[in-house]
Amino acid sequence: MATMCKVIMAKTKISRGLVLLLLPGLTVPLAILPVGAQSLGSASAATAATTSNSKGSSSAPSAGPTIVPKDLSELRIAPGDLLSIAVYDTPEFTNSYRVDQAGDLTIPLCGKVRVTGLTLTEAARQIETAFKDSQILVQPQVSVDIQQYGGQYVTVLGEVASPGRISLIAPTKLGDILAEAGGVTALAGAHIQIRHGSDETAPPEDVPYSRSHTNGAAALILVRPGDSVVVPRAGIVYVLGAVNRPGGYVMQEDGKLNVAEALALSGGTAMQASTGGLRVIRRNPDGSVLDFPLSYNGIAKGTQTPLMLQPQDIVYVPMSKVKAALSSTMGIISSISTAAIYDH
Repeated sequence: MATMCKVIMAKTKISRGLVLLLLPGLTVPLAILPVGAQSLGSASAATAATTSNSKGSSSAPSAGPTIVPKDLSELRIAPGDLLSIAVYDTPEFTNSYRVDQAGDLTIPLCGKVRVTGLTLTEAARQIETAFKDSQILVQPQVSVDIQQYGGQYVTVLGEVASPGRISLIAPTKLGDILAEAGGVTALAGAHIQIRHGSDETAPPEDVPYSRSHTNGAAALILVRPGDSVVVPRAGIVYVLGAVNRPGGYVMQEDGKLNVAEALALSGGTAMQASTGGLRVIRRNPDGSVLDFPLSYNGIAKGTQTPLMLQPQDIVYVPMSKVKAALSSTMGIISSISTAAIYDH
């Protein structure tokens, strides 16, 4: 009996506040009780363990929206994941544990257990083996669930209803990503940019996308964890001069807008307008500037096809013939810096 007391005292120092109950003829402990617990079936001990576990769970940050694959059996654990570990009939080990950057869990008395790259079932078996190898439990029954995904997400920015990060644990269709972000807004342009991975120097993938047509091909494009999706705003054209509402207008309807439609958006020409001096000023990417004189009367009568506009084009209607002659191209371009922007 004296020998058994010495064993218990030695084990107490090693287990840092836990008493191991040993019986003659057994080489492993039957159970572990917190110091001060009255018995193995103590209700107070179980209550304390449950309370401690619930506090640990509530302190974990809440996860954002998550897209989960259909087959959870294929889910692989990654660094940063918060795992919920349940050990049957042993509440003192039932808790939430974060996978560190090395891919390990640190479980009391067991030390580090490698779980990265494992499925939930494989991780449960790995933890059971760790309990056995450490001579903590004889026949542990462990279940593992993911409480929070960490470090695996896709960033969605631009013209979507809810921009931000979406937890992503498997390659997912672009259409599902956009739906999770609340869909594109009315100001979205006709193209979506996808940057794969974290390499900022790699050119993004440009995906045509329409708000008013079926996007079967675009919706099937796969977005992977670590990617970023940007939905740019549609281009802007400016209608300036003698119109009823001068300013910049977002090119909706898949980015297509002609001169007649732009003039209609601006409320039409003012009474003092000199329609004979109608111009479209276009700036090219190389810095050059084109100036197109147009026939307003021809457009109004339908004898001339309205010019299709490009983003940043300027439709200019002068007040008079004199002002039309005096208005320089660069002066008109500089005036867009103070123009109001309208989304129709």
